[in-house]
Amino acid sequence: MEYKKVPSPNHIFFLFIWVSLLPFYSIAQIPNDTIRYYHNAITNPSEPLDLPSGIQFFTKKKQIDLKTNDTLSAIYDLRLLSIAEFKIGNNFNSENHIVEALDLIQSMTSGDTLINAKVGLYNQLGRIYRASDNFSEAIKTYNKALAIAHKLNDSVVILNNKANIYKDLTEFNNALGIYTLLNDKRSQLNNDNQKSLIIDNLGYIQSKLNLPEAFENLQSALALREKNNDLIGLHASNTHLSEYYLDKKDTTNAIIYAEKALSLSNKINSNSFKLESISKLMDMNKNPLIHEYRKLTDSIAKAKQVAENKNAFLKYNVAEEQKKTQASKLLQEIESRKRLAYQSLAFVIFLILIGSYFIYRNRYRKAKIEEIYKTETRIAKKVHDEVANDVYKLMASLENNSNIDNKLIDEMEKIYTKTRDISRENSAIDLNQDFGIQLNDLLLGYKNGNVNVITRNLSKIPWNTIHELNKTAIYRVLQELMTNMRKHSQATFVTLVFKKVGSKIQINYRDNGVGCDLSKKNGLQHTESRIASLKGTIIFESKQGDGFKASIII
Repeated sequence: MEYKKVPSPNHIFFLFIWVSLLPFYSIAQIPNDTIRYYHNAITNPSEPLDLPSGIQFFTKKKQIDLKTNDTLSAIYDLRLLSIAEFKIGNNFNSENHIVEALDLIQSMTSGDTLINAKVGLYNQLGRIYRASDNFSEAIKTYNKALAIAHKLNDSVVILNNKANIYKDLTEFNNALGIYTLLNDKRSQLNNDNQKSLIIDNLGYIQSKLNLPEAFENLQSALALREKNNDLIGLHASNTHLSEYYLDKKDTTNAIIYAEKALSLSNKINSNSFKLESISKLMDMNKNPLIHEYRKLTDSIAKAKQVAENKNAFLKYNVAEEQKKTQASKLLQEIESRKRLAYQSLAFVIFLILIGSYFIYRNRYRKAKIEEIYKTETRIAKKVHDEVANDVYKLMASLENNSNIDNKLIDEMEKIYTKTRDISRENSAIDLNQDFGIQLNDLLLGYKNGNVNVITRNLSKIPWNTIHELNKTAIYRVLQELMTNMRKHSQATFVTLVFKKVGSKIQINYRDNGVGCDLSKKNGLQHTESRIASLKGTIIFESKQGDGFKASIII
Protein backbone atom coordinates (compact mmCIF):
# COMPACT_ATOMS: atom_id res chain seq x y z
CA MET A 1 0.00 0.00 0.00
CA GLU A 2 1.30 3.48 -0.90
CA TYR A 3 1.59 6.07 1.89
CA LYS A 4 1.05 9.73 1.17
CA LYS A 5 3.78 12.08 2.30
CA VAL A 6 2.78 14.85 4.67
CA PRO A 7 3.07 18.30 3.06
CA SER A 8 5.98 20.65 3.74
CA PRO A 9 6.13 22.57 7.09
CA ASN A 10 4.75 25.72 5.44
CA HIS A 11 1.85 23.72 4.06
CA ILE A 12 1.23 22.24 7.50
CA PHE A 13 1.26 25.73 9.03
CA PHE A 14 -1.39 26.98 6.61
CA LEU A 15 -3.44 23.82 7.18
CA PHE A 16 -3.44 24.47 10.95
CA ILE A 17 -4.52 28.06 10.36
CA TRP A 18 -7.29 26.82 8.07
CA VAL A 19 -8.45 24.22 10.62
CA SER A 20 -8.55 26.86 13.38
CA LEU A 21 -10.97 28.87 11.23
CA LEU A 22 -13.31 25.92 10.67
CA PRO A 23 -16.03 27.15 13.07
CA PHE A 24 -16.59 30.13 10.76
CA TYR A 25 -17.47 27.92 7.81
CA SER A 26 -20.27 25.45 7.23
CA ILE A 27 -19.51 21.78 6.84
CA ALA A 28 -20.45 21.96 3.18
CA GLN A 29 -17.34 24.09 2.61
CA ILE A 30 -14.92 21.33 3.73
CA PRO A 31 -13.67 19.60 0.56
CA ASN A 32 -13.95 15.82 0.41
CA ASP A 33 -10.25 15.61 -0.48
CA THR A 34 -9.39 17.30 2.80
CA ILE A 35 -11.58 14.87 4.77
CA ARG A 36 -9.96 11.90 2.99
CA TYR A 37 -6.51 13.33 3.64
CA TYR A 38 -7.03 13.51 7.42
CA HIS A 39 -8.88 10.16 7.41
CA ASN A 40 -5.74 8.56 5.95
CA ALA A 41 -3.58 10.50 8.42
CA ILE A 42 -5.38 8.63 11.22
CA THR A 43 -5.94 5.20 9.68
CA ASN A 44 -2.50 5.00 7.99
CA PRO A 45 -0.17 7.51 9.70
CA SER A 46 3.25 7.83 8.12
CA GLU A 47 4.64 10.97 9.78
CA PRO A 48 4.77 12.16 13.42
CA LEU A 49 2.31 15.01 12.78
CA ASP A 50 -0.34 12.82 11.12
CA LEU A 51 -2.22 11.73 14.26
CA PRO A 52 -2.17 15.12 16.08
CA SER A 53 -3.30 17.00 12.97
CA GLY A 54 -6.02 14.39 12.34
CA ILE A 55 -7.30 14.75 15.90
CA GLN A 56 -7.40 18.54 15.58
CA PHE A 57 -9.21 18.39 12.25
CA PHE A 58 -11.92 15.91 13.26
CA THR A 59 -12.45 17.60 16.65
CA LYS A 60 -13.34 20.83 14.82
CA LYS A 61 -15.37 18.93 12.23
CA LYS A 62 -17.38 17.13 14.92
CA GLN A 63 -18.30 20.48 16.51
CA ILE A 64 -19.53 21.76 13.16
CA ASP A 65 -21.47 18.56 12.41
CA LEU A 66 -23.23 18.68 15.79
CA LYS A 67 -24.14 22.36 15.30
CA THR A 68 -25.64 21.58 11.88
CA ASN A 69 -27.41 18.46 13.25
CA ASP A 70 -25.43 16.19 10.89
CA THR A 71 -25.44 13.31 13.37
CA LEU A 72 -24.17 10.66 10.92
CA SER A 73 -21.08 12.73 10.15
CA ALA A 74 -20.53 13.39 13.87
CA ILE A 75 -20.57 9.61 14.53
CA TYR A 76 -18.01 9.14 11.75
CA ASP A 77 -15.85 11.90 13.31
CA LEU A 78 -16.03 10.33 16.76
CA ARG A 79 -14.97 6.91 15.52
CA LEU A 80 -11.89 8.37 13.81
CA LEU A 81 -11.07 10.41 16.91
CA SER A 82 -11.29 7.24 19.01
CA ILE A 83 -8.93 5.41 16.64
CA ALA A 84 -6.42 8.28 16.74
CA GLU A 85 -6.48 8.60 20.53
CA PHE A 86 -6.09 4.83 20.85
CA LYS A 87 -3.02 4.86 18.62
CA ILE A 88 -1.49 7.61 20.71
CA GLY A 89 -2.17 5.52 23.82
CA ASN A 90 -4.90 7.69 25.34
CA ASN A 91 -7.40 4.92 26.07
CA PHE A 92 -9.69 6.97 28.29
CA ASN A 93 -10.37 9.64 25.64
CA SER A 94 -10.70 6.94 23.02
CA GLU A 95 -13.38 5.19 25.08
CA ASN A 96 -15.28 8.43 25.69
CA HIS A 97 -15.46 9.14 21.95
CA ILE A 98 -17.00 5.67 21.34
CA VAL A 99 -19.57 6.12 24.10
CA GLU A 100 -20.52 9.55 22.75
CA ALA A 101 -21.00 8.05 19.30
CA LEU A 102 -23.18 5.21 20.67
CA ASP A 103 -25.27 7.79 22.55
CA LEU A 104 -25.81 9.68 19.28
CA ILE A 105 -26.95 6.48 17.56
CA GLN A 106 -29.32 5.75 20.43
CA SER A 107 -30.82 9.24 20.13
CA MET A 108 -31.60 8.79 16.43
CA THR A 109 -34.95 7.41 15.31
CA SER A 110 -33.10 5.42 12.63
CA GLY A 111 -30.51 4.16 15.10
CA ASP A 112 -31.40 0.50 14.57
CA THR A 113 -30.44 0.76 10.89
CA LEU A 114 -26.86 1.94 11.56
CA ILE A 115 -25.53 -1.62 11.79
CA ASN A 116 -22.14 -0.98 10.18
CA ALA A 117 -21.49 2.01 12.42
CA LYS A 118 -22.37 0.02 15.54
CA VAL A 119 -20.16 -2.91 14.50
CA GLY A 120 -17.19 -0.60 13.97
CA LEU A 121 -17.76 1.19 17.28
CA TYR A 122 -18.14 -2.05 19.26
CA ASN A 123 -14.99 -3.43 17.66
CA GLN A 124 -13.00 -0.31 18.55
CA LEU A 125 -14.38 -0.40 22.09
CA GLY A 126 -13.27 -4.04 22.44
CA ARG A 127 -9.73 -3.03 21.39
CA ILE A 128 -9.73 -0.30 24.06
CA TYR A 129 -10.85 -2.74 26.76
CA ARG A 130 -8.17 -5.19 25.72
CA ALA A 131 -5.51 -2.49 25.97
CA SER A 132 -6.90 -1.59 29.40
CA ASP A 133 -6.67 -5.25 30.57
CA ASN A 134 -10.44 -5.34 30.94
CA PHE A 135 -10.73 -8.67 29.15
CA SER A 136 -14.21 -9.69 30.28
CA GLU A 137 -15.75 -6.45 28.97
CA ALA A 138 -13.74 -6.80 25.77
CA ILE A 139 -15.21 -10.27 25.07
CA LYS A 140 -18.74 -9.03 25.87
CA THR A 141 -18.30 -6.13 23.47
CA TYR A 142 -16.97 -8.35 20.67
CA ASN A 143 -19.92 -10.69 21.15
CA LYS A 144 -22.29 -7.74 20.76
CA ALA A 145 -20.55 -6.79 17.54
CA LEU A 146 -20.70 -10.38 16.22
CA ALA A 147 -24.42 -10.57 17.01
CA ILE A 148 -25.20 -7.74 14.55
CA ALA A 149 -22.38 -8.14 11.98
CA HIS A 150 -23.61 -9.32 8.53
CA LYS A 151 -20.43 -8.97 6.48
CA LEU A 152 -17.72 -11.62 6.41
CA ASN A 153 -14.93 -9.04 6.53
CA ASP A 154 -16.41 -7.52 9.69
CA SER A 155 -16.81 -10.91 11.34
CA VAL A 156 -13.20 -11.85 10.50
CA VAL A 157 -11.86 -8.73 12.20
CA ILE A 158 -14.04 -9.17 15.29
CA LEU A 159 -13.28 -12.89 15.67
CA ASN A 160 -9.58 -12.20 15.28
CA ASN A 161 -9.73 -9.58 18.02
CA LYS A 162 -11.72 -11.89 20.27
CA ALA A 163 -9.11 -14.63 19.77
CA ASN A 164 -6.44 -12.09 20.76
CA ILE A 165 -8.13 -11.84 24.16
CA TYR A 166 -7.74 -15.58 24.68
CA LYS A 167 -4.14 -15.22 23.54
CA ASP A 168 -3.55 -12.54 26.19
CA LEU A 169 -5.13 -14.80 28.80
CA THR A 170 -2.85 -17.67 27.60
CA GLU A 171 -5.98 -19.69 26.76
CA PHE A 172 -4.24 -20.84 23.58
CA ASN A 173 -6.61 -23.70 22.73
CA ASN A 174 -9.60 -21.33 22.68
CA ALA A 175 -7.64 -18.93 20.51
CA LEU A 176 -6.53 -21.77 18.20
CA GLY A 177 -10.16 -22.80 17.61
CA ILE A 178 -11.07 -19.29 16.39
CA TYR A 179 -7.94 -18.85 14.25
CA THR A 180 -8.45 -22.27 12.64
CA LEU A 181 -12.05 -21.32 11.80
CA LEU A 182 -10.86 -18.07 10.27
CA ASN A 183 -8.15 -19.84 8.31
CA ASP A 184 -10.77 -22.14 6.80
CA LYS A 185 -12.68 -19.03 5.61
CA ARG A 186 -9.53 -17.39 4.23
CA SER A 187 -10.21 -18.32 0.64
CA GLN A 188 -13.44 -16.27 0.73
CA LEU A 189 -11.55 -13.11 1.51
CA ASN A 190 -10.29 -10.62 -1.05
CA ASN A 191 -8.27 -8.53 1.39
CA ASP A 192 -4.58 -9.52 1.66
CA ASN A 193 -4.19 -7.66 4.95
CA GLN A 194 -6.92 -9.79 6.54
CA LYS A 195 -5.43 -12.98 5.07
CA SER A 196 -1.97 -12.17 6.46
CA LEU A 197 -3.52 -11.28 9.81
CA ILE A 198 -5.20 -14.68 10.07
CA ILE A 199 -2.09 -16.59 9.00
CA ASP A 200 0.21 -14.66 11.35
CA ASN A 201 -2.00 -15.07 14.41
CA LEU A 202 -2.56 -18.74 13.64
CA GLY A 203 1.20 -19.27 13.38
CA TYR A 204 1.80 -17.43 16.66
CA ILE A 205 -0.72 -19.58 18.57
CA GLN A 206 0.68 -22.72 16.96
CA SER A 207 4.17 -21.71 18.15
CA LYS A 208 2.90 -21.38 21.70
CA LEU A 209 1.44 -24.88 21.44
CA ASN A 210 4.69 -26.21 19.83
CA LEU A 211 2.90 -27.21 16.64
CA PRO A 212 5.27 -27.86 13.69
CA GLU A 213 3.46 -25.70 11.11
CA ALA A 214 3.91 -22.53 13.22
CA PHE A 215 7.13 -21.24 11.57
CA GLU A 216 5.82 -21.72 8.03
CA ASN A 217 2.67 -19.71 8.77
CA LEU A 218 4.66 -16.92 10.45
CA GLN A 219 6.97 -16.64 7.44
CA SER A 220 4.07 -16.73 4.97
CA ALA A 221 2.35 -13.86 6.76
CA LEU A 222 5.60 -11.86 6.81
CA ALA A 223 6.14 -12.32 3.06
CA LEU A 224 2.57 -11.30 2.22
CA ARG A 225 2.88 -8.17 4.35
CA GLU A 226 6.21 -7.21 2.81
CA LYS A 227 4.60 -7.55 -0.60
CA ASN A 228 1.82 -5.12 0.37
CA ASN A 229 4.06 -2.83 2.45
CA ASP A 230 1.72 -3.31 5.43
CA LEU A 231 3.73 -1.52 8.14
CA ILE A 232 1.41 -2.35 11.03
CA GLY A 233 1.21 -5.97 9.90
CA LEU A 234 5.00 -6.12 9.51
CA HIS A 235 5.40 -4.87 13.06
CA ALA A 236 3.16 -7.71 14.30
CA SER A 237 4.99 -10.33 12.19
CA ASN A 238 8.44 -9.25 13.40
CA THR A 239 7.22 -9.18 17.00
CA HIS A 240 5.78 -12.70 16.70
CA LEU A 241 8.94 -14.05 15.03
CA SER A 242 11.06 -12.46 17.75
CA GLU A 243 8.97 -14.21 20.37
CA TYR A 244 9.09 -17.46 18.38
CA TYR A 245 12.92 -17.45 18.42
CA LEU A 246 12.99 -16.38 22.07
CA ASP A 247 10.86 -19.41 22.98
CA LYS A 248 13.42 -21.52 21.05
CA LYS A 249 16.25 -19.95 23.11
CA ASP A 250 17.66 -18.40 19.91
CA THR A 251 18.41 -14.95 21.35
CA THR A 252 20.36 -13.73 18.33
CA ASN A 253 17.46 -14.05 15.88
CA ALA A 254 15.01 -12.91 18.54
CA ILE A 255 16.92 -9.63 18.93
CA ILE A 256 17.13 -9.12 15.15
CA TYR A 257 13.37 -9.34 14.72
CA ALA A 258 12.69 -7.27 17.85
CA GLU A 259 14.90 -4.46 16.50
CA LYS A 260 13.07 -4.61 13.17
CA ALA A 261 9.76 -4.27 15.06
CA LEU A 262 11.13 -1.24 16.96
CA SER A 263 12.23 0.41 13.70
CA LEU A 264 8.76 -0.14 12.23
CA SER A 265 7.09 1.32 15.33
CA ASN A 266 9.05 4.53 14.77
CA LYS A 267 7.79 4.71 11.19
CA ILE A 268 4.23 4.01 12.28
CA ASN A 269 4.57 6.61 15.08
CA SER A 270 2.69 4.51 17.61
CA ASN A 271 3.64 4.83 21.27
CA SER A 272 2.00 1.52 22.12
CA PHE A 273 3.97 -0.26 19.37
CA LYS A 274 7.20 1.35 20.55
CA LEU A 275 6.53 0.29 24.11
CA GLU A 276 5.82 -3.28 22.99
CA SER A 277 9.04 -3.46 20.93
CA ILE A 278 11.22 -2.01 23.69
CA SER A 279 9.60 -4.39 26.14
CA LYS A 280 10.59 -7.36 23.97
CA LEU A 281 14.19 -6.15 23.84
CA MET A 282 14.24 -5.71 27.60
CA ASP A 283 13.02 -9.30 28.02
CA MET A 284 16.15 -10.46 26.21
CA ASN A 285 18.53 -8.47 28.41
CA LYS A 286 20.28 -10.61 31.02
CA ASN A 287 20.66 -7.80 33.57
CA PRO A 288 18.57 -8.85 36.64
CA LEU A 289 17.90 -5.20 37.55
CA ILE A 290 16.12 -4.67 34.23
CA HIS A 291 13.89 -7.66 34.86
CA GLU A 292 13.17 -6.44 38.38
CA TYR A 293 12.36 -2.99 36.97
CA ARG A 294 10.02 -4.57 34.39
CA LYS A 295 8.29 -6.55 37.07
CA LEU A 296 7.76 -3.52 39.28
CA THR A 297 6.61 -1.19 36.49
CA ASP A 298 4.20 -3.80 35.13
CA SER A 299 2.77 -4.31 38.61
CA ILE A 300 2.34 -0.57 39.19
CA ALA A 301 0.86 -0.03 35.73
CA LYS A 302 -1.65 -2.83 36.22
CA ALA A 303 -2.72 -1.51 39.63
CA LYS A 304 -3.07 1.99 38.20
CA GLN A 305 -5.07 0.69 35.25
CA VAL A 306 -7.48 -1.11 37.57
CA ALA A 307 -7.85 1.97 39.79
CA GLU A 308 -8.30 4.46 36.95
CA ASN A 309 -10.29 2.34 34.52
CA LYS A 310 -13.37 4.48 34.06
CA ASN A 311 -15.77 2.29 32.23
CA ALA A 312 -17.75 4.77 30.15
CA PHE A 313 -19.48 2.00 28.22
CA LEU A 314 -20.86 0.56 31.43
CA LYS A 315 -22.31 4.00 32.14
CA TYR A 316 -23.88 3.91 28.69
CA ASN A 317 -25.65 0.60 29.44
CA VAL A 318 -26.73 1.71 32.90
CA ALA A 319 -28.13 4.92 31.41
CA GLU A 320 -31.01 2.94 29.89
CA GLU A 321 -32.16 1.87 33.35
CA GLN A 322 -31.54 5.31 34.72
CA LYS A 323 -33.92 6.82 32.17
CA LYS A 324 -36.71 4.61 33.48
CA THR A 325 -36.25 5.80 37.05
CA GLN A 326 -35.31 9.38 36.24
CA ALA A 327 -38.80 10.73 36.95
CA SER A 328 -39.00 9.15 40.40
CA LYS A 329 -35.49 10.28 41.21
CA LEU A 330 -36.39 13.77 40.10
CA LEU A 331 -39.37 13.76 42.47
CA GLN A 332 -37.17 12.47 45.27
CA GLU A 333 -34.69 15.22 44.56
CA ILE A 334 -37.45 17.85 44.62
CA GLU A 335 -38.68 16.49 47.96
CA SER A 336 -35.13 16.43 49.25
CA ARG A 337 -34.61 20.03 48.18
CA LYS A 338 -37.87 21.02 49.84
CA ARG A 339 -36.77 19.33 53.07
CA LEU A 340 -33.42 21.04 52.83
CA ALA A 341 -35.14 24.39 52.20
CA TYR A 342 -37.43 23.89 55.20
CA GLN A 343 -34.49 22.85 57.38
CA SER A 344 -32.50 25.84 56.19
CA LEU A 345 -35.44 28.14 56.87
CA ALA A 346 -35.89 26.67 60.35
CA PHE A 347 -32.19 27.08 61.01
CA VAL A 348 -32.29 30.71 59.83
CA ILE A 349 -35.32 31.39 62.03
CA PHE A 350 -33.51 29.75 64.95
CA LEU A 351 -30.47 31.97 64.33
CA ILE A 352 -32.71 35.04 64.10
CA LEU A 353 -34.37 34.11 67.41
CA ILE A 354 -31.02 33.57 69.10
CA GLY A 355 -29.68 36.81 67.64
CA SER A 356 -32.85 38.65 68.65
CA TYR A 357 -32.54 37.29 72.18
CA PHE A 358 -28.98 38.55 72.56
CA ILE A 359 -29.82 41.88 70.91
CA TYR A 360 -32.85 42.30 73.17
CA ARG A 361 -30.85 41.29 76.24
CA ASN A 362 -28.10 43.76 75.33
CA ARG A 363 -30.63 46.53 74.72
CA TYR A 364 -32.40 45.66 77.96
CA ARG A 365 -29.09 45.80 79.85
CA LYS A 366 -28.20 49.16 78.32
CA ALA A 367 -31.70 50.49 78.98
CA LYS A 368 -31.44 49.34 82.58
CA ILE A 369 -28.06 51.05 82.99
CA GLU A 370 -29.41 54.22 81.39
CA GLU A 371 -32.38 54.10 83.74
CA ILE A 372 -30.03 53.73 86.71
CA TYR A 373 -28.06 56.77 85.55
CA LYS A 374 -31.26 58.75 85.05
CA THR A 375 -32.46 57.71 88.49
CA GLU A 376 -29.16 58.76 90.06
CA THR A 377 -29.34 62.11 88.27
CA ARG A 378 -32.96 62.60 89.27
CA ILE A 379 -32.22 61.75 92.90
CA ALA A 380 -29.20 64.05 92.87
CA LYS A 381 -31.31 66.89 91.51
CA LYS A 382 -34.02 66.19 94.07
CA VAL A 383 -31.47 66.11 96.91
CA HIS A 384 -30.04 69.41 95.70
CA ASP A 385 -33.29 71.18 94.96
CA GLU A 386 -35.30 69.99 97.93
CA VAL A 387 -33.08 68.73 100.74
CA ALA A 388 -29.92 70.83 100.37
CA ASN A 389 -31.81 74.06 99.67
CA ASP A 390 -34.17 73.49 102.61
CA VAL A 391 -31.24 72.75 104.92
CA TYR A 392 -29.49 75.88 103.72
CA LYS A 393 -32.60 78.03 104.35
CA LEU A 394 -32.98 76.52 107.82
CA MET A 395 -29.33 77.24 108.59
CA ALA A 396 -29.72 80.86 107.47
CA SER A 397 -32.77 81.37 109.71
CA LEU A 398 -31.06 79.74 112.71
CA GLU A 399 -27.95 81.88 112.33
CA ASN A 400 -30.13 84.95 112.93
CA ASN A 401 -31.44 83.40 116.16
CA SER A 402 -28.97 84.11 119.00
CA ASN A 403 -30.51 81.49 121.26
CA ILE A 404 -29.46 78.59 119.00
CA ASP A 405 -26.34 76.61 119.94
CA ASN A 406 -23.50 77.02 117.43
CA LYS A 407 -22.78 73.27 117.61
CA LEU A 408 -26.22 72.58 116.15
CA ILE A 409 -25.51 75.00 113.30
CA ASP A 410 -22.14 73.27 112.64
CA GLU A 411 -23.85 69.87 112.49
CA MET A 412 -26.42 71.19 110.08
CA GLU A 413 -23.66 72.65 107.93
CA LYS A 414 -22.08 69.20 107.79
CA ILE A 415 -25.43 67.77 106.70
CA TYR A 416 -25.71 70.45 104.03
CA THR A 417 -22.18 69.70 102.77
CA LYS A 418 -22.97 65.98 102.50
CA THR A 419 -26.18 66.59 100.55
CA ARG A 420 -24.35 68.99 98.25
CA ASP A 421 -21.58 66.44 97.65
CA ILE A 422 -24.13 63.70 96.93
CA SER A 423 -25.83 65.98 94.46
CA ARG A 424 -22.58 66.85 92.73
CA GLU A 425 -21.40 63.23 92.56
CA ASN A 426 -24.58 62.14 90.82
CA SER A 427 -25.39 65.20 88.78
CA ALA A 428 -25.95 64.89 85.04
CA ILE A 429 -22.91 64.68 82.73
CA ASP A 430 -23.04 66.74 79.55
CA LEU A 431 -21.72 64.18 77.03
CA ASN A 432 -22.15 66.64 74.15
CA GLN A 433 -19.11 68.57 75.37
CA ASP A 434 -15.50 67.39 75.11
CA PHE A 435 -15.50 64.41 77.48
CA GLY A 436 -11.71 64.47 77.87
CA ILE A 437 -11.83 68.02 79.19
CA GLN A 438 -14.72 67.19 81.54
CA LEU A 439 -12.91 64.14 82.92
CA ASN A 440 -9.69 66.09 83.34
CA ASP A 441 -11.57 68.83 85.21
CA LEU A 442 -13.15 66.20 87.46
CA LEU A 443 -9.81 64.64 88.40
CA LEU A 444 -7.96 67.93 88.88
CA GLY A 445 -10.86 69.11 91.07
CA TYR A 446 -9.53 66.75 93.76
CA LYS A 447 -6.10 68.39 93.61
CA ASN A 448 -5.23 70.75 96.46
CA GLY A 449 -2.33 71.79 98.68
CA ASN A 450 -2.20 68.33 100.30
CA VAL A 451 -2.99 66.10 97.28
CA ASN A 452 -1.19 66.11 93.92
CA VAL A 453 -3.14 64.49 91.01
CA ILE A 454 -1.29 63.50 87.81
CA THR A 455 -2.93 62.11 84.66
CA ARG A 456 -1.10 60.53 81.74
CA ASN A 457 -2.33 60.01 78.11
CA LEU A 458 -5.86 61.16 78.96
CA SER A 459 -5.89 63.55 76.01
CA LYS A 460 -4.69 60.79 73.62
CA ILE A 461 -7.83 58.69 74.06
CA PRO A 462 -10.34 59.08 71.15
CA TRP A 463 -13.29 59.76 73.47
CA ASN A 464 -15.61 60.52 70.55
CA THR A 465 -15.46 56.82 69.57
CA ILE A 466 -16.44 55.57 73.05
CA HIS A 467 -20.08 54.72 73.76
CA GLU A 468 -21.91 57.19 76.01
CA LEU A 469 -22.73 54.50 78.62
CA ASN A 470 -19.06 53.60 78.88
CA LYS A 471 -18.02 57.24 79.24
CA THR A 472 -20.64 57.73 81.97
CA ALA A 473 -19.40 54.63 83.80
CA ILE A 474 -15.76 55.79 83.58
CA TYR A 475 -16.72 59.22 84.89
CA ARG A 476 -18.70 57.79 87.85
CA VAL A 477 -16.14 55.13 88.76
CA LEU A 478 -13.24 57.58 88.78
CA GLN A 479 -15.39 60.02 90.70
CA GLU A 480 -16.06 57.33 93.34
CA LEU A 481 -12.36 56.36 93.53
CA MET A 482 -11.25 59.97 93.91
CA THR A 483 -13.94 60.67 96.50
CA ASN A 484 -12.95 57.52 98.41
CA MET A 485 -9.31 58.68 98.24
CA ARG A 486 -10.11 62.11 99.64
CA LYS A 487 -12.29 60.77 102.48
CA HIS A 488 -10.28 57.74 103.62
CA SER A 489 -6.81 57.31 102.15
CA GLN A 490 -4.89 60.35 103.45
CA ALA A 491 -3.00 60.16 100.13
CA THR A 492 -0.73 62.98 98.99
CA PHE A 493 -0.08 61.65 95.48
CA VAL A 494 -2.45 60.12 92.89
CA THR A 495 -1.62 58.94 89.33
CA LEU A 496 -4.03 57.87 86.62
CA VAL A 497 -2.66 56.31 83.39
CA PHE A 498 -5.01 55.95 80.40
CA LYS A 499 -4.40 53.49 77.53
CA LYS A 500 -6.36 52.38 74.42
CA VAL A 501 -6.27 48.57 74.11
CA GLY A 502 -8.10 47.48 70.95
CA SER A 503 -11.67 48.69 71.28
CA LYS A 504 -11.41 49.05 75.09
CA ILE A 505 -10.05 51.67 77.50
CA GLN A 506 -7.64 50.66 80.26
CA ILE A 507 -7.19 52.97 83.27
CA ASN A 508 -4.61 52.29 86.00
CA TYR A 509 -5.23 54.19 89.26
CA ARG A 510 -2.68 54.41 92.08
CA ASP A 511 -2.33 56.47 95.27
CA ASN A 512 0.13 56.50 98.19
CA GLY A 513 -2.48 56.53 100.91
CA VAL A 514 -2.84 54.33 104.00
CA GLY A 515 -4.50 51.55 102.01
CA CYS A 516 -7.40 49.44 103.16
CA ASP A 517 -8.56 45.92 103.89
CA LEU A 518 -10.10 44.72 100.61
CA SER A 519 -12.02 41.95 102.37
CA LYS A 520 -14.29 44.66 103.75
CA LYS A 521 -14.60 46.31 100.32
CA ASN A 522 -15.21 49.72 101.90
CA GLY A 523 -18.14 50.52 99.68
CA LEU A 524 -16.38 49.45 96.46
CA GLN A 525 -19.08 46.91 95.51
CA HIS A 526 -21.08 49.59 93.73
CA THR A 527 -18.02 50.44 91.62
CA GLU A 528 -17.56 46.78 90.66
CA SER A 529 -21.23 46.39 89.78
CA ARG A 530 -21.16 49.49 87.62
CA ILE A 531 -18.20 48.19 85.58
CA ALA A 532 -19.52 44.59 85.40
CA SER A 533 -22.87 45.81 84.03
CA LEU A 534 -20.99 47.00 80.94
CA LYS A 535 -18.97 43.74 80.67
CA GLY A 536 -15.85 45.46 81.89
CA THR A 537 -13.44 44.47 84.66
CA ILE A 538 -12.01 46.28 87.68
CA ILE A 539 -9.29 44.84 89.89
CA PHE A 540 -8.39 46.32 93.29
CA GLU A 541 -5.04 45.88 95.01
CA SER A 542 -4.27 47.31 98.44
CA LYS A 543 -2.72 46.64 101.84
CA GLN A 544 -2.81 48.57 105.05
CA GLY A 545 -0.13 51.24 104.85
CA ASP A 546 0.80 50.44 101.25
CA GLY A 547 -1.54 52.64 99.20
CA PHE A 548 -4.38 51.67 96.88
CA LYS A 549 -4.37 50.45 93.22
CA ALA A 550 -7.17 49.84 90.75
CA SER A 551 -7.03 48.56 87.14
CA ILE A 552 -10.11 49.26 85.04
CA ILE A 553 -10.83 47.83 81.56
CA ILE A 554 -14.07 48.85 79.87
